[in-house]
Amino acid sequence: MERLIIKQLYEWKNSKFRKPLVLEGVRQVGKTWILKEFGRQYYDNVAYFNFDENIEYREFFEKTKSVDRILQNLMIASGQKIIPEKTFIIFDEVQGCPEVINSMKYFYENAPEYHVACAGSLLGIALAKSSSFPVGKVKFLRINPMTFTEFLMANGDGNLVDYMAGINVIEPIPEAFFNPLYEKLKMYYVTGGMPESVLMWTQERDINLMQEVLDNIIGAYQRDFGKYPDLKEMPKISLIWNSIPSQLAKENKKFIYKVVKEGARAREYEDALQWLVDARLVHKIYKSNAPRLPLSAYDDLSAFKIYLVDMGLLRSLSKLASSAFAEGNRLFTEFKGALTENYVLQSLVNSYGVEPRYWSQNNPPNEIDFMIQRKNDVFPVEVKAEANIRSKSLKKFNELFKDDIKLRIRFSLGNLRLDGDILNIPLFMADYTDKLIGIALK
Repeated sequence: MERLIIKQLYEWKNSKFRKPLVLEGVRQVGKTWILKEFGRQYYDNVAYFNFDENIEYREFFEKTKSVDRILQNLMIASGQKIIPEKTFIIFDEVQGCPEVINSMKYFYENAPEYHVACAGSLLGIALAKSSSFPVGKVKFLRINPMTFTEFLMANGDGNLVDYMAGINVIEPIPEAFFNPLYEKLKMYYVTGGMPESVLMWTQERDINLMQEVLDNIIGAYQRDFGKYPDLKEMPKISLIWNSIPSQLAKENKKFIYKVVKEGARAREYEDALQWLVDARLVHKIYKSNAPRLPLSAYDDLSAFKIYLVDMGLLRSLSKLASSAFAEGNRLFTEFKGALTENYVLQSLVNSYGVEPRYWSQNNPPNEIDFMIQRKNDVFPVEVKAEANIRSKSLKKFNELFKDDIKLRIRFSLGNLRLDGDILNIPLFMADYTDKLIGIALK
């Protein structure tokens, strides 16, 4: 299956300022596969070292900081060949090996001729706790679940991808493209973007195997909760994880600790929640008080929403059967449109590399689902799970901040069009948001 991150890896390889690479991402999102595939395509050979399978390799990094000695020991122990500039070196499952992570400093400073990348499960947690992390000496790259565009390519629908990529004017999409894209998006809601889940549908066409894969992934994540160093926190992590569907099913999706457990308080559960954030299993979206730059300066740190890393996992965790695919628009509207919001969020994070914000007010109640920063402008984003596109919140936001925004963005099941300063983007074109905003502004 084609992953678009290959382009970013290629740019990293050819950069004059290349640093050792740290690839982040949740378990089973495809980190190892993409690194090996990239090495196969663009290098003479790949030297792969797994520090979970070969614990003894860790000793090579503990006893010396010399890159030459480390690589010599690895080559002798593994029988693999490493040639500067020609070999892609992969250090995998490094989350329990701080010495390996720290060695990236010496690869960068003393041996830039070696192309090296690190990856690992729960690496975000390891990096958050590392006291000897080589700050400024590595390049971070995150691999996310497969996008809808990648799903279409895996499903043999490259013609639909070519059509969307070729759009250069804001005008309605013909039904010959609109209808099949709408149907394919419903299937993507079922599978989500985890590569093995997508594989079971696009190649095997087996809905039961696909569901089994998602259940197994969720089970693996839940077993990972036991890796928290303080075991008494494990039940709290599980409670937060299992509460996410209920949190998103509320009209107001602001995270409330009492939904986790009656009487729960922030100070008792905030460490457990941060573990899920560091593990990259959830997106934490803060409330912003105004659409001004920088967005982070206007964060209300006491108010936030939580979404899952993948909407297919959210559907599975919510026990929503895949048969909902056949029930009209149900997949889009389920849980107060939470699946749809999760889908749009994933696309925005993948496009802009950072979590957006949201905006709300209590009296009268109004909420803008997301706010994104594009260059030096902030755009409000509203997500509609149906074709009904009337919105008092988007109107109220415009009244309050008319001078601060150039364009309002609305995702819906409606067609592509520009209504004054409101750009309506069909849900299946979320991956092309940045391009469409550029066209609309012109």
